Amino acid sequence: MSTLEILLERRWILKHREKELYYKVKDEIGVLRPFFMEKLGYQIVVNPYLIKVEKLPARPEPWMGITDFKDKREYVFFCLVLMFLEDASEQFILSQLTEYIQAQFREEDIDWKEYLYRRQLIRVLKYCVKMGILTVNDGSEDEFASDGQGEVLYENTVVARYFMRTFTQDIMNYTDPKQFGKEEWIGVDEDRGIVRRQRVYRALLMTPGLYKDKSLEEDFAYIRNQRNFLGGDLANYLDCELQVYRNSVFLILGENCYMGRTFPEENMRSDIVLLFHGLVLEKVHSGEISVGTEELVLISEEYFLELLELCREHYRNGFIKTFRDMTTQEFCMEMTTYMMQMGFIQWENGNIRISTAAGKITGKYPEAFLEQGGQDEQ
Repeated sequence: MSTLEILLERRWILKHREKELYYKVKDEIGVLRPFFMEKLGYQIVVNPYLIKVEKLPARPEPWMGITDFKDKREYVFFCLVLMFLEDASEQFILSQLTEYIQAQFREEDIDWKEYLYRRQLIRVLKYCVKMGILTVNDGSEDEFASDGQGEVLYENTVVARYFMRTFTQDIMNYTDPKQFGKEEWIGVDEDRGIVRRQRVYRALLMTPGLYKDKSLEEDFAYIRNQRNFLGGDLANYLDCELQVYRNSVFLILGENCYMGRTFPEENMRSDIVLLFHGLVLEKVHSGEISVGTEELVLISEEYFLELLELCREHYRNGFIKTFRDMTTQEFCMEMTTYMMQMGFIQWENGNIRISTAAGKITGKYPEAFLEQGGQDEQ
């Protein structure tokens, strides 16, 4: 992977974990700094502990967040962990942290005798260890998970203070995620000049695709007018191709580009989405699904679930065992969540809006393959 791909994909590069990579990126960061600053408006943090690009999305999306977390309480626990680490000594034990969280939590009384709270805290702590915020020196969270009595000795790696970005405004009164995006451009026309350019670059690099709506008219006008420049500029840095359609824009990565999460992924969920897209395209060609003048596919939730069930019924023999054994309800819930995370569907006034990617990225199994019973059990 190139240095640019590494910086775009990762949250940060920690010196205590990857010393050689840390120095390699540090030596090359000067060449890339103008691209991050001018095209994306991203600040770069370089200090004796880490290298980090302060990445911000073009706009908040439903799929954004820490995917390891399952409940908003875990985000609160995580923030309290970061607060605790600000003043914590180099080493501390788990009971010190749990007492701090109990004292600071405002929304409800936290009782560590309840398994739900313990499980959620452990999920947060495991994420902290994975990210390099904490190191386990002795013990395991398993005992704490079972009865709430186990102790763990942690080491504070001091990088917790760099996890959150620094805000120039007081955010305590924010009520909408969009306010965080506006915070960096206060007093600037967001549909003109550098702001629009940075927003477009961010959207191209940080989202699966752009789909035209009223809020994106200015961005689409900019992309259409600058498509050759944008495509050439991005190709100078990455193995990619910019594809611009009437109502959608996609950045297609080449075989030599390994930047972040892409689609299709190498998993069954991704394969099922391709099969589902193929089924939707068939319904469009047969006239069962109508496409609006803006390439808009809007169907009822009930019909969407029917299509998912039909996809499962038709292609089930090609699924791995985990998906073959799912109930219809489990399958529909799993795939709906995944498709929302990837930006392929959106809720819109009680209906489901299917992205135009459904007509461009499809797949199917050969009939002979399905007739033979599909894949071996896995």
